[in-house]
Parts: sequence; structure tokens; C-alpha cells
Amino acid sequence: YGSKISESDAVWLAGRIGKAYQPDCEGNNTDLDIDNMPSECGFAYRGDFREPTVVTERADGASMSRYLYASHKISEGVFEPAGLPHARRGDKTLYVTLRDGFSDTEIVLYYTVSDDSDVLVRGSVIKNAGKTALKLKKAFSFCTELFAADWKLLKLEGNWVAERSPEITDLGHGVTKIQSLRGASSHQMNPFAALLRDGADEFSGECYGFQLIYSGSWAITAERNNINQLRIQGGVNDFGFCWKLGAGESFHTPQAALCYSSEGMGKLSREYADFIRERIMPPAHAFSTRPIVVNNWEATYFDFNNEKLFAIIDESAKLGIDTFVLDDGWFGVRDSDRSGLGDWVVNEKKLKGGLKAVIDRCKSKGMKFGLWFEPEMISPDSDLYRAHPDYAICKKGTTPVYGRHQLCLDLTRKEVRDCVVEAVSKVLRENEISYVKWDYNRDLADMYSESLPADGMGEFTHRYMLGAYDLFERITSAFLNILFEGCAGGGRRFDAGMLYYFPHIWTSDNADAVERTRIQYGTSYCYPLSAMSCHVSVCPNHQTGRTVSFDTRGAVASLGSTGYELDISKLSEQEKQKVKEQVESYKKIADLVLGGDLYRLCDPFEGDRFCEMIVSKDKTRAYLAGTRTKYLPRRNSSHLRIYGLDENKTYKITETGDVVSGKVLAAAGIPFRELREYESFVYHIEEVKKK
Repeated sequence: YGSKISESDAVWLAGRIGKAYQPDCEGNNTDLDIDNMPSECGFAYRGDFREPTVVTERADGASMSRYLYASHKISEGVFEPAGLPHARRGDKTLYVTLRDGFSDTEIVLYYTVSDDSDVLVRGSVIKNAGKTALKLKKAFSFCTELFAADWKLLKLEGNWVAERSPEITDLGHGVTKIQSLRGASSHQMNPFAALLRDGADEFSGECYGFQLIYSGSWAITAERNNINQLRIQGGVNDFGFCWKLGAGESFHTPQAALCYSSEGMGKLSREYADFIRERIMPPAHAFSTRPIVVNNWEATYFDFNNEKLFAIIDESAKLGIDTFVLDDGWFGVRDSDRSGLGDWVVNEKKLKGGLKAVIDRCKSKGMKFGLWFEPEMISPDSDLYRAHPDYAICKKGTTPVYGRHQLCLDLTRKEVRDCVVEAVSKVLRENEISYVKWDYNRDLADMYSESLPADGMGEFTHRYMLGAYDLFERITSAFLNILFEGCAGGGRRFDAGMLYYFPHIWTSDNADAVERTRIQYGTSYCYPLSAMSCHVSVCPNHQTGRTVSFDTRGAVASLGSTGYELDISKLSEQEKQKVKEQVESYKKIADLVLGGDLYRLCDPFEGDRFCEMIVSKDKTRAYLAGTRTKYLPRRNSSHLRIYGLDENKTYKITETGDVVSGKVLAAAGIPFRELREYESFVYHIEEVKKK
């Protein structure tokens, strides 16, 4: 998989390097030579000493395997793995059936391709074709072999309020593994990796991307062997994983999206952005205009009443904001994070007249209403817990692990999911709600369920994720008119699996504009701008204490689904005017955020500047925004080269009045304004039509 080749070259490659194994130095064929054989599914304990892709254990304890080609077919369209998010469309899918020479295990590898996309979708179905049960102890989604090269590994590491920072390291010999064991894709490591051939950068060079369409515990490994061949593979994390596969039963692995670029990471990112918008996100919302929201969380936290909320709503409506989103604290007994989760009943002591009063206020001002939930969680101090303590994930007789004073609901159990669906749906049915923020504020622990047998606990983490996907599917499909925003303490679950249900995600709890330049920059490596919720927050910032101008906060927040995370009613008149101008400006570029191509022009991790440009598909319009993230005198070029426009077109930069060709903008660039620290600029660029 890589750059396009001719059919005759493919025949040559198959005959030249596709042989099962080569003779050793004595001229004797031996199975041990398989250790160097390129494979689409690595097997175990039969001469391939690299890490396998699939491991099964039979009743007699044996696990050796060797999967051989049995048959193949090509079908129109895509494969839909049971209970998992997946590519919604594709042109054709190749199915290759493998059979194990030592057991009755069959594996169907599938590959979905499309003429208009450089993303290859991969996955597998592992079937027990025998009459006795077996244990599936590893079930990765894909295996890819690459020839010797000085590959570098790019991963997106991070932490809460500092998610998805690109980190590039050399790939030495042995196994390099990135993973999450948290039951979620995690703040700490994103389920994405890229291989960069030595010398590759943003605009040139060969890159391979590997992205899992999965939100639970995952792993991606890269193994460089003794002759410098590289095997990269990944899927459900195999640590503690053990899935009982009964006679005739099948296991569907999560899908993986593989992408190749010969034009650097920029092209790889644009391919992934198109793929996610066109084939992963809910079709009803993927390209629908995002509302400009105001969220009350950092304005009030838990301390609010009708008067405080009405003041925010009234002022927001005057400034052109579309939607008011009521965050945590509206339900049960919920004046702090120590109680109430699970009791999705309006607290009318806090909200006089209930949600209806707030909704009516929004409607009277021409605004829509949104609401926060955290449906996967339960507080020990809640009516739900007092009635059903068994609904929480916990081993009887032990003290559970708490996170943010809360426990996780056991979504492996259908009755628990049914309870959540009914409680949330009741609120959505009875109120005019156009927007839902779905939160998830802790990682899984105590991986145990009373509903599973003792030998089934190795299934718990994946079964939890299947239960969560069932929950998402049932609620989002029942309320297609509602726009759902994903959130998990910010970016704990920012992955393609979540984007299948939630077309945008709260990118990070850190809304500081300077920190957001890095968070949004890293996120854009494999996710589209429209997937990122990006809000203007108050200063001094609640996470960093930094003060940044309103212009800069607006410029950075405009590079995504924008909104406000502050008390609009407490802003100065000058700041309110800024909000009004930002809202009007954003509406002019909203279509570019939804469907344009992103070009990253200045890397905030490498210098003192951040700059990104969105270009329309027909290259007639562009939006350029940038800021100076720190002051480093005379460290950077005084000109900014503008890539991504049509070299044969002539453009006008509205803010400067300059008229210049796309060719000159790419070759020479424009003078980079001598910005002060945290100062920003935005440029609107339009084609000058020839008369």
C-alpha cells in the first residue's frame, strides 16, 4: 500500500516479493524463514517470531497457528461490523478468507477502497468454524508490512488540558507500542500513528497514517526486525483481553483507516478530514451549519438560577449567538460534583419553572436551547444509586476506584443501558432541545461485571465500549434533529469512533487561546476542523491564568465549530461589540470550516507563531488566521509563504488590499506582520475574476 503503480508492476511485485518464504543459505526450505515474510495477518508460534495479529487458544491449550489463503471475493459497498462505528460508504470491498492449518479458525480480512479517496479501510471477522469453544486472546484489526527505510513514528501524546501534541521519534529495532488501557481512547495517547520517511515534513515526503475507528482501550505496535522490515498493526488492546468464541460465533474487530501521502503530513491530514466528514460523521450533520453557542459552565459553574441564565441569554441574543447550552447542575441534587449523576430529573428548586422557563426565554429571544448530560456515570449520592447500587462498575466487597467523586455505569448490561436510554430520552421528548453536550469525565477502572462469568472478565472493556456505542446509536438515531456534541473531560475520547455519532467534540477543557493553538494544531493531523468545538473563554483564563486579547481568542476559536464559554452579560460594551463582529465574521467562513482544505503554515510547537489557512475546494476563497504565541525576536522569516491556492489564479487579500497571484504567494509569500506576543491577525482571500 502506497503510491499508485501500474497493473504490470503489481504482477511483478507479487511474483518478486510475495512468496511465502525464501530458501536459507544452505538451499533448504525451512518454516523458520517465515520470520521475514511480509504478511497481512501475522500468526503465532510457527516460525514467525514477530508479534502476531490474531491469537487463539483451543481447549487443549494450544495456540500455534498459520493462516493460509482460502478464497476471496470483491463486492460493491462497505462492510458493517456488528455494533461498531464504521465507514458509511465506499466503492468496493475485497474480502480475503484465511484458514488456520491447526484449528477450525477462519479469518476474513476486508479492504474497502474508493476512487475518490486515498484512505483504505481495513478490518477483520474472526470465526470459530469448529464445534468447541476457543479463547480469542488477541484480535488486531490490521497488519501492514513496509520495506526497510529510516522511518520515524509520529504519535499524538498529551494529558488533560494538553491533548494531542505531535511527538516524532526514530523507530529503532524491536517493538514500539502506543496504547490506552483506560477504557477510552484517552487524553494521554490518541489512537492514531503516522510513519514518516526520513525527510518528510508538512509539505513533502512519504507518510503513512493509521487511525483506529474505535473509542475504547486500544494499541498500535510498530516492529522493526533484524533485516529492518517494519510491521505495523493495531486494534483492541490485547492486555487482559480474552474473548470466548463459541462454536460458530464470530468476532468483529474495529475498523482502521489507513492513508498514504507522498506530499507530506499536510496532504495526509486533508485526506483524513475528507474521509471523516464524508464517510464517518452522521450524514445529517456532517456538513450542516454548526450553531454558534454560548455555554454557561465557566460563567456560573454549579451556581446559577433563572436570573443568571436569563441575563446570559438576553445579552447573547443581542449579539447574534444562535444557541444557549445549559451545562452541569440542572438535575437532581447537584450543587457540586459529589452528587446527582444518574438522576436526570430537573431540579425545580434551582430552576423555577423547570427547563421550560429557560427554553421559553431562549425562544422569546430567537435562540435555540441545548442541554448537558453525562449519561454513562452515576454518583453514589443519587437516587439511582440508592435504588440500584449494582448498576455501578464495582466488585462486591471492595472499595471502588472513584474519579471526580463518581462511578461508571456498567454498560455491559442491557438493563442498565435501557434505564439510561429511557431517562435521557424522556427529557429530550418533553422539551424543545436542539443541542446536546454528552460528557464523560473519568476513565474506567475495576474492570468487572457481576453479569459476566468468571472466565469472561477479559471481555469486559470491549463489551463496555460496545454497550456505549449501543447507547449512542439508540439515542442519537431517535433524535435526528438534535446536534450532539461529544465531550469527555474535554478530549478524553476524541476519535473517529465517537465522530460516527457526534459530529463535533469539545476539543479540550483548556480554552486558553495560546494553548489551544497547539491542541488544535495537533488534533488537525487526523481530524477535520469541523470536528473541533473551539470557544472563546474569559480572561484571565480559568485553566492557565493567561490574559489574551479578545481578537486573538476569536481568531483561534474561528478555526473550528465556534462559540463562547463565559458570562456574556458581564462583558464590557467594547467586548460585546467584539463578539458581535466575530459572530458576523464567522458566518462568512462557516462553510470553509465545514468543507474546506486545511493548510498548516506555522507550527506553534517549533517557533513563536501559529498560522492556519482554510481553502475552498474550488480554490476561489481562503481564510487565514494566525497569532504570535511567544516573543522570540528575529527568530523567524519576515515573510509567510501561502501554500494551497491555485498558482494560476489571482487573489485579493481583503484586509491589506494586495492583489497577487497564487504562484507568488507560494514562492515569495506576504510580509508577516511584526506581531506582539499573543497578538493575532485574520485575512480573507478571494479570487479576482478575470474580465
